[in-house]
Amino acid sequence: MIGATMKMLALDAVQAFVLTAELKSFTRAAEAMDSTQSAVSLKIKRLEDVLGRRLLDRSPRLVRLSPDGAAFLGPARELLAAHADALGSFGVQRQRLSIGISDHVIGAELPYLLRRLGQAEPDLTLQVSVGSSWELLDQFDGDALDAVIVLRHEGRRTDGEVLFEESFGWMASSDFQHRSGEPLRLALQAESCHVHQMAATALDEAGIAWQAVFVGGGIATIGAAAAAGLAVAALSPRVAPPGTIDMGETLGLPRLPTRSVVLQSRPSEPAVRRALRTFASALRATAGH
Repeated sequence: MIGATMKMLALDAVQAFVLTAELKSFTRAAEAMDSTQSAVSLKIKRLEDVLGRRLLDRSPRLVRLSPDGAAFLGPARELLAAHADALGSFGVQRQRLSIGISDHVIGAELPYLLRRLGQAEPDLTLQVSVGSSWELLDQFDGDALDAVIVLRHEGRRTDGEVLFEESFGWMASSDFQHRSGEPLRLALQAESCHVHQMAATALDEAGIAWQAVFVGGGIATIGAAAAAGLAVAALSPRVAPPGTIDMGETLGLPRLPTRSVVLQSRPSEPAVRRALRTFASALRATAGH
């Protein structure tokens, strides 16, 4: 209608809404935007005022989409994507981020995390490696990786940003059978793996006999052995395969210590820093932190 006032949406407010909806947290969204929780909340409030709709249902511990928010989320993503395409119409040079992630940290949520990273920085070329924390730190120290997200272990560098504390359990299939008087059957990685050492130390100090009946070449393999009922594996419940549960209490096993999940990075380009903030915030959200 001629003379009608057109509603103009602030892109940073739309971005704040999309991040908060996807990360289910004002805090995580603020981290991804390098902002504050109050600033993100204010942007979304102003967006709701412009639209005349409540987009989020807020509670002290939970952020959920309202029905109007669920309807707006798809178009909001499309708006941000169209904006990114417009900025890239003049052949913006692609930047590169090579990141290593510990296989004790990353699990089935990797596709979601990569999706978040791609949405946040569509002009970024990603190189992702998954491996042991020790090997990834060697590559980072040798300038082969721009950033790593790893478990912090004693005897290795103590700098970096702590993202959260990761817990570990004695994961096995629910029908795993341990015969009384026999050594506990374990699925482990090679002895160079520090989670292997952590598990062995905990059992030795508790006076529990054990034997390695399966040696894997990565978390997926020892997780598969646990799911198959062959053995118990020391894993984070987050990365353990479906069908496994923590059998520690049932089997009378000692509690495993937590390990800090740490981000080490050196990139200086703004787009790369933004991508890492987004990835770290999304990872915290999937870990419940």
